[in-house]
Amino acid sequence: MRLQAAVLRSYEDPFTVEEVNLRTEPAAGEILVEIAGCGMCRTDLAVRRSAGRSPLPAVLGHEGAGVVVASGDGADGAIGVGDHVVLSFDSCGHCRACRAAAPAYCDSFASLNLFGGRKEDAPRLTDATGEALAPRWFGQSSFAEYALVPARNAVRVDPALPIELLGPLGCGFLTGAGAVLNTFGIGPGDTLAVFGAGAVGLAAVMAATAAGALTVAVDRHPRRLTLAERFGAIPLPAATAALPERIRHLTEGGVQYALDTTASPPLINDALRALRPTGSLGLVARLHTALPLEPGTVDRGRGIRHICEGDALPGLLIPRLTGLWQAGRFPFDQLIRTYPLADINEAERDCEAGRVVKPVLLPERGSR
Repeated sequence: MRLQAAVLRSYEDPFTVEEVNLRTEPAAGEILVEIAGCGMCRTDLAVRRSAGRSPLPAVLGHEGAGVVVASGDGADGAIGVGDHVVLSFDSCGHCRACRAAAPAYCDSFASLNLFGGRKEDAPRLTDATGEALAPRWFGQSSFAEYALVPARNAVRVDPALPIELLGPLGCGFLTGAGAVLNTFGIGPGDTLAVFGAGAVGLAAVMAATAAGALTVAVDRHPRRLTLAERFGAIPLPAATAALPERIRHLTEGGVQYALDTTASPPLINDALRALRPTGSLGLVARLHTALPLEPGTVDRGRGIRHICEGDALPGLLIPRLTGLWQAGRFPFDQLIRTYPLADINEAERDCEAGRVVKPVLLPERGSR
């Protein structure tokens, strides 16, 4: 099958939208999905800073959503041709973590999602000259018109939902909401501080508001603080003097939970200082520098841990989030701006500059 896809050929150059060839016969356990929309996640953009560890040239994209058009032998019987699906991260399904219902901590997570996929997988994508493109990204490579994915990556959703907007529920929104609902188990009366009001942070704010928590949101962009306030949080500029003390004042002694999406050591220390005794801080961004913890930040029972993919079982959390959206309690669509796939470089620039919270790329049907 010939199709349009956005290819990243080097770590410095723009994406190029090209005609590529995709093996279209799904293998055992695979489905072929016509992509309706794919979110752009900062993990996609971080490939540029991966110091050569992510293989190129490649088709990126891992927040895809669309319609199943073919199914291989042994694919999940709950998913069939014509179903609308949201695509999430890949996992092996048989390691200790997967068997313990923790697929985000799969023993093969890095290799399956970041560095090449399963060794037994046949090549899928080649460019117009026949050159092989890197193995699929997060089991998807969904910056394209179609994607071949493991059926275990896919979550069937109500066809009445706007499928072109649902892709970010497979990663970015899943991560923020999952940290609140799964990791922290936040409920009515709990207190939360969110550091960084991007896509992940604002999803956390929305989930915390839906759960009945008092939430403080910290960011350096006034527009994002305005969004956080709209979604129920108390907004605080990151440059606020004595930030931890201000949070403790607003929450009558500090928050029980904090979520950092910034990977900024000073803000991480502020988050720890804003916690009540026995409070918990979750980190969702990968640290790129040493994290010096200041004296007194991890005493009195305070804890810190990394959270991957919101500790989510996508098949459970994604339907929960779409249900909250239908009830008007998780308005993730207000964070999205759509772009034609051909405008992927504009979407990247807007994302990096903070002009958009969540870009979603839409393949243009009939463009060839």
